[in-house]
Amino acid sequence: MTRKFFGHNFGVVYQFEVVRTLKRKSFWAMILLLPLLISAIAGVELFAANQAQNSVDNLANEKFSIGLTDNSGTVSLAILTKIGAKNIANKDDGLAAVKAGKLDAYFYFPKNLAKDQVQIFAKNVGIFDNSKYQAVAQSLLQSSAMAATDPGTVAILSGKINFTTETFQDGKSYNPMMQMIAPAIFLVLFFLIIVTFGNQMLTAVTEEKENRVSEMILTTIRARTLIVGKIFAFLTLILIQVVVIIGLVAIAYFALGSRLNLPSFDLSQIPLDPARIAIGLVIFFASLLLFSGLLVAIGAAMPTAKDANQFFAIPILLIVMPIYLATMLIANTTNAVVNVVTFFPFTAPIPLMLRNAVGNLGLGEAILGTAILAATAAAVFIIAARLFQTGAVEYSKRLSLKGLFKKKAV
Repeated sequence: MTRKFFGHNFGVVYQFEVVRTLKRKSFWAMILLLPLLISAIAGVELFAANQAQNSVDNLANEKFSIGLTDNSGTVSLAILTKIGAKNIANKDDGLAAVKAGKLDAYFYFPKNLAKDQVQIFAKNVGIFDNSKYQAVAQSLLQSSAMAATDPGTVAILSGKINFTTETFQDGKSYNPMMQMIAPAIFLVLFFLIIVTFGNQMLTAVTEEKENRVSEMILTTIRARTLIVGKIFAFLTLILIQVVVIIGLVAIAYFALGSRLNLPSFDLSQIPLDPARIAIGLVIFFASLLLFSGLLVAIGAAMPTAKDANQFFAIPILLIVMPIYLATMLIANTTNAVVNVVTFFPFTAPIPLMLRNAVGNLGLGEAILGTAILAATAAAVFIIAARLFQTGAVEYSKRLSLKGLFKKKAV
């Protein structure tokens, strides 16, 4: 049965496509290019963040003459003495001192800080550096308020109270967020693979059609065998790229993480639920096969890669649409809308994998959803093969499903 569906030349097609691509320098260049781009972007962001923080620190440490009038009675005299600020009787005198160049900055604190504005008059030092005046004025108020308040109240108002919550299920400690991590990896991988490599799948067979090579190929190999072989070969190559990229990122993280002050993760604390991981893996591969077949089918129906690219948004929309129902998918398993998006094959991948990750996907639902994905993938493979065979002859125009199945089976 398997040989009948795949064809006896499946191994030949699969091996040819994989080996041919692995020998290309451009294939490995693309694998290395993505981590390099990610590293470059991360490096630029880190450099910019460090520069910004250095600028803030420099401004904070920069000394300038300050005068103030505190009608609110909030500012601490000890802090004023520490920074060398001058008390000024009224706002007019402070403003005059700034205009005359006797003071760099003058702060006027009104009696009612909650209602009235704090006024700052200062020497212009540039559009960016002028922000230091407000930062110092705000720091004066905050430091004074904290000095006059007990530490417990300060912690409450500043949101620095530490909480710890432990939840239980079936009498055992259970952290639903941690439980999600391992099975949710398949959801993230599926989404990234389709978005990143989907366009390559879409144009996987258009090259042969455009070059008219497909007509010669189909004289020796069945269209279904060729399509299935190409899809499996392409998925193998994608998974190789994913593994290599993840490996390079992991090596860079462990080698440079401490130098770049990256957050550390204790992977040993991630719980591993074998059942949910196995279900997620099966759904992941079934979903990948379905959408790979769908993208190849669209490409087979189009005369050129340019025409095929115009339809790339359709599969992406089908995948993304259920994300807007994420709250319902997580919280409600009996809602009719949830059931529709879960079991309709072209929207099912994200709902199935998300519900499996949060633990509200029953075993029966998982089996049914996977069966629907697998059956639809097989049907899409057959349609893709028919489209490719027909398109090899009618290569100059787009194909439609009308009358497709009236043609001889492939």
